[in-house]
Amino acid sequence: MTFSNRWGQLVAGITGMVAVANFQYSWTLFVRPLQDRHGWAEADIQYALYLFFVPAQTWLVPLEGYLAERFGPRKLLVSGGILAALGWCINSGTSSLGVLYAAQVLAGCGSGIVYSISMGNALKWFPDQRGLAAGLTAAAFGAGAAATVRPVRLTILRHGYEQAFLWFGLAQGLVIVLAALVMRFPRPGEVAAPGQSKVLQSVREYTPGEMLRSPGFWLIYFMMMMGAIPGLLMLGYIAPMARDFGVAEMPVTIWLISSAALPLAMELDRVMGGLTRPVFGWISDQIGREIAIFLAFAMEGIALLFLIQFAHDPIMFVLMSGLAFFGWGAVFSLFPAVSGDMFGRKFATTNYSLLYTAKGAAALLIALCNVLRTQTGSWVPVFAVMIAADWIAALLALVVLRPLRVRLAKRE
Repeated sequence: MTFSNRWGQLVAGITGMVAVANFQYSWTLFVRPLQDRHGWAEADIQYALYLFFVPAQTWLVPLEGYLAERFGPRKLLVSGGILAALGWCINSGTSSLGVLYAAQVLAGCGSGIVYSISMGNALKWFPDQRGLAAGLTAAAFGAGAAATVRPVRLTILRHGYEQAFLWFGLAQGLVIVLAALVMRFPRPGEVAAPGQSKVLQSVREYTPGEMLRSPGFWLIYFMMMMGAIPGLLMLGYIAPMARDFGVAEMPVTIWLISSAALPLAMELDRVMGGLTRPVFGWISDQIGREIAIFLAFAMEGIALLFLIQFAHDPIMFVLMSGLAFFGWGAVFSLFPAVSGDMFGRKFATTNYSLLYTAKGAAALLIALCNVLRTQTGSWVPVFAVMIAADWIAALLALVVLRPLRVRLAKRE
């Protein structure tokens, strides 16, 4: 199939991202059932996400992006859907931590393929609205799991986590394969060059090697790593946090919606984490990437500060976790846009794939945060690390990144 309409291409990428979202965002629902069934330590189960899934999802992405640039996206996307589904199918029958870890590597590889190709495709087709296109694509990954939080949770409760892994893994893999059949990169000359832009954009097309030699790349790499830490940590540990704070099953009514605090917080987090991506993507198209990054990270840090201060209040737990995810989700629309602005469109898939490995680096640091929590017996030091990471990245956006990009633009 050949779809030339760029909005059709964007929808194909969004569909794949929705299907792959659960592989990361629903993991927290499986932690307690796995622990109850096998008696494994919670930390050992969480390592499956932070030391195996996320690194596999991010660190192999540069190779996957390069192969997509060379051979096109379709075959890789089909293989991504198969790998992701296979990972969860194996999870459904495992009784070994080693097999669980290996399955999470497969699921991570599949998820990374879908993420990198869908995002790269959006950056290539929309050089004139890069922030919005990247935001809509990333929103599908952030909010795609919101509609399935309760179905996954109910499946686990009624049929067991094994069936949830199997049924949702197969269904999501099938959707990814169908999306792959219509996706393609634009041909040379098919997409017009952007006109006058409100944001700084390079006139050079940086190869991946040239980008890696640029100090600007390592600056935004560090910023993305810092910005990714809080949300990734909240993502995997929100259920244990809610139980430790005593609010997990407390009834909450917000905007006429009544629910236990934990599932409501998870749903709101995914909606807010998805909504923020096109919102901040569009805002960054209007006011500049650096100011948007500052606003997102500063807001997230403030939300986390209120959350830890009022952690035993279920309403504040739900609202502040949602606000924190509204700041965190912007990472995945703002940094693809910054990457495209700084290093060009021609190699956008591979270049952003290299930047995306910052998420994997953040995941390794989260494992250290778990050690910090275990040693201190408190969430307060962990929240201090998250808030500091947010505010450091926010300041770097204004104090270092903005002047650097102005100097590069003048030089060009």
